[in-house]
Amino acid sequence: MQILEPGDTLDHYRIDAQVARSGMATIFRATDLRDQSQVAIKVPHPEMEADAVLFDRFRREEDIGKIAEHPGVMKVLANDDRSRVYMVMEWVDGTLLRTILHQQKQLPIERATSITIRVCDALEYLHKRGIVHRDLKPENIMLDEHDNIKLIDFGIAMKEDARRLTFTHFSQTLGTPDYISPEQVQGKRGDARSDIYSLGVIFYEMLTGTVPFTGPNPFAIMNERVLNDPPSARKVRPEITPQLQEIIYRALERDPRHRYSTAHEFEWDLDHQEQIGVEERTIIRSPRPRRSPVRKRILFYIGIALIPVVLFCLMLLLSRHQ
Repeated sequence: MQILEPGDTLDHYRIDAQVARSGMATIFRATDLRDQSQVAIKVPHPEMEADAVLFDRFRREEDIGKIAEHPGVMKVLANDDRSRVYMVMEWVDGTLLRTILHQQKQLPIERATSITIRVCDALEYLHKRGIVHRDLKPENIMLDEHDNIKLIDFGIAMKEDARRLTFTHFSQTLGTPDYISPEQVQGKRGDARSDIYSLGVIFYEMLTGTVPFTGPNPFAIMNERVLNDPPSARKVRPEITPQLQEIIYRALERDPRHRYSTAHEFEWDLDHQEQIGVEERTIIRSPRPRRSPVRKRILFYIGIALIPVVLFCLMLLLSRHQ
């Protein structure tokens, strides 16, 4: 199959430049020769087309993009007359949130809040239509010069009425370790609340310049979020108000039942911070030691080792009372 290069023609599109490449596809900026408009073209790698599961995923991303009619969601354009498999998307001029965070580390609180509110609005639109992004991260949020957002890359998005897919590679199954929700770490399919958790991590990062959970490898990072509560953002940035900290905690609840149930709830609290009641939390009052699986195993084995000692002592006491 032809490898596309700038200057090549693909049906009625002229390839202008390669803008991104992932393990699954290459994205090009192109010109529609019918009206000279700019578009983005996503072409899957040949090995992806040969993998039925991955190809199904590509098709699902296309289907989701076609039904999305929201200014904050990347639109996939209808294009039925194709000589090979590819996806045509609207071209968006902007900067990835990841690039902005690399440059600025921490964003002004008002700006970070405004961006999060706009992402909430786009997520609410998607969730009401049964669509869960499942891989929300700064790399998948684009901003224009006015901070209008655009959610991109629905490669592992899920429609609630679609059959469940299984994948062999961790990153393709779950998303990105720094932003994945605890329930997804535990192998659950996840729902709209999983996107809310990921957005909570992004919000935390925009405010503090770091993600709440870190570790030497992806599995350590994921284990941290399952076992431990997030550290206080106010300790990193004291000007964060108690109300805003409370909102962060609500978005990052480990148990999805205690998390914001909808993106609208998250957005409403951000818009009405003066009305937020601050809960008295153990993590605020007296931060508890962060648990680790190694420490947990050590305590478990110590407990087992002490059982014979305790039984011996009990038997000794009983014998003395006879």
